[in-house]
Amino acid sequence: MDIRLQLFELEDQKWFPHVVRQGMQDYLRFMISTLSTYEAALPLLEELLVKTQQQHITDLCSGAGGGIAGIREALSKRMNVPVRVTLTDLYPNLDAYEYLYNESRGTITFVPDPVNALAVPENLHGVRTIFSSFHHFPPHIAKSILQDAVDKKAAIGIFEGAKKSWTEMLLLWVTFPFVIIFVTLFIKPFKLSRILFTYLIPLIPIGILWDGTVSLLRIYPPKKLESLAKKTAGSNYTWKAGRVGKGPGKHVIYLIGYPKDGE
Repeated sequence: MDIRLQLFELEDQKWFPHVVRQGMQDYLRFMISTLSTYEAALPLLEELLVKTQQQHITDLCSGAGGGIAGIREALSKRMNVPVRVTLTDLYPNLDAYEYLYNESRGTITFVPDPVNALAVPENLHGVRTIFSSFHHFPPHIAKSILQDAVDKKAAIGIFEGAKKSWTEMLLLWVTFPFVIIFVTLFIKPFKLSRILFTYLIPLIPIGILWDGTVSLLRIYPPKKLESLAKKTAGSNYTWKAGRVGKGPGKHVIYLIGYPKDGE
């Protein structure tokens, strides 16, 4: 599926209820963590940290922090150093961030105020990452996000947990309604609102089904990611894009970039 359609996702809309948005993000975090979706991206993340001699990740567009706890732990073991993570978002999911902060014993921190990925504050250092969110942005904004990283000489990794195929689309429609009914009771932290908007007023399932479908159509294939990166101005950068991973729920589309040696 090499096409890309912009369309729209419900959770991007300002009028969309924040409590439902959070419920959708919590589900995504649970599934990404349970499936270890980004396991295949670990060598790429390690490359970014090693090339820039850093041990800190600033995660942009964090949503509910999907999978970041497992990623941080796995990276720390691979590199034999305590990798730390700061979560940020334009609409911070504070309940999820506080939960991850406590579970990680402070190795995952967060910025409680809105952070715009197009203009990351100078005081936020470390390798920048965007998991499962880059597809939300149309090309001119996506390029601006990359440009901001280049302008501030920050390494950046873009990761989408999908192969972008029609088979994934079919699996979403066939399996998702059963999966969410089963797993919702196991998602932490427990929220009455999540139960209400899943089982009684099913806005979360409807939102996930719509946004999941649109997400697959919006994801940038590797060639388009590479094209966006090459359009950044004044970029003496190393860029790599492609697909990694095998098996259901294990595919990752990626773009990584970092200043060339000596820069």
